[in-house]
Amino acid sequence: MDLLEGRFELKEIQTLEGHTDRVWSLAWNPATGSAGIPPMFASCSGDKTVRIWQHSGLQSWDCKAVLEETHTRTVRSCVWSPSGKLLATASFDATTAIWEQIGGDFECVSTLEGHENEVKSVSWSASGSLLATCGRDKSVWVWEVQPGNEFDCVSVLQGHTQDVKMVQWHPSIDMLFSCSYDNTIKVWAEDGDGDDWQCVQTLGESNNGHTSTVWALSFSPSGDKMVTCSDDLTLKIWGTDAQRMHSGDGYAPWTHICTLSGYHDRTIFSVHWSREGIIASGAADDAIRFFVEDKESSIAVMDAVMVTIVMVSEVDGPSYKLLLKKEKAHDMDVNSVQWSSLENKRLLASASDDGTIKIWELVSVP
Repeated sequence: MDLLEGRFELKEIQTLEGHTDRVWSLAWNPATGSAGIPPMFASCSGDKTVRIWQHSGLQSWDCKAVLEETHTRTVRSCVWSPSGKLLATASFDATTAIWEQIGGDFECVSTLEGHENEVKSVSWSASGSLLATCGRDKSVWVWEVQPGNEFDCVSVLQGHTQDVKMVQWHPSIDMLFSCSYDNTIKVWAEDGDGDDWQCVQTLGESNNGHTSTVWALSFSPSGDKMVTCSDDLTLKIWGTDAQRMHSGDGYAPWTHICTLSGYHDRTIFSVHWSREGIIASGAADDAIRFFVEDKESSIAVMDAVMVTIVMVSEVDGPSYKLLLKKEKAHDMDVNSVQWSSLENKRLLASASDDGTIKIWELVSVP
């Protein structure tokens, strides 16, 4: 069924309290929620801690662990390795910590140092063999995962002119994306002749990019589209030639498909694309919004998308529409929205400046 043909509501399942400062980021553990393993996610906060939450039956979520006394300042970002065995946390104390569940406890098994100051984001590659970090020092670091929880920095990427807000690996190939206070998204790829990495494309205002800070990005399930969100109050959809990208036959550039404007009136801090193709956004107006592709308009746009990959010209859009807006989802800014990977459930977690995490289910209504 076309999602736009249905009616939906965002049902609040539970409000989770425990953090004593704003909650910055959330991450679902990809190895949980199936085969009898209860769903689990991590949250991190300005209170210098990370909390591990686990589903305990019915509609109840409990805090199973508090990771503390490792970071000395705000923990800004957290993400699980693809295997779900390791958790990486990035902090304003200039370090990134690696945690492993040993027995029933989480232990810090490695600390990555090198950034000059605040580390803003951390991301694992799809293979789990690489880790990326970025920070206020305008740099992006690529780390190679070694046996025994050792991490070697293989490249320090200098290209952004301002604070780097987020790093994110492509979901299927070792290509890295970063977004920044300098209003751009940069695409990084490994140099074929060695271990060095280089910027292969910059998405900025000159190619229909954002005009203010880019806060976050997320990929479509197939990895051939990307959504970015910004202080300029817009979401932008980008596309690439997936066949060329996976063939290794040269770099497949990313081009602007459409801009979603007029839906937000405050900064958009977070965006996440579900496996079903629903884009969720969290913003400074305390609301959560959901967008889906308008199939009818997209049929006409698809042929033009292939033209843009060659011609690098703008496609007439938009081809995405607002599905639902949840006013006052939180009492303050919504810093993070993250879909779970659970099958048969449209489960979303959100984190806010109000210090709470909320678990939601997007449900269809008659």
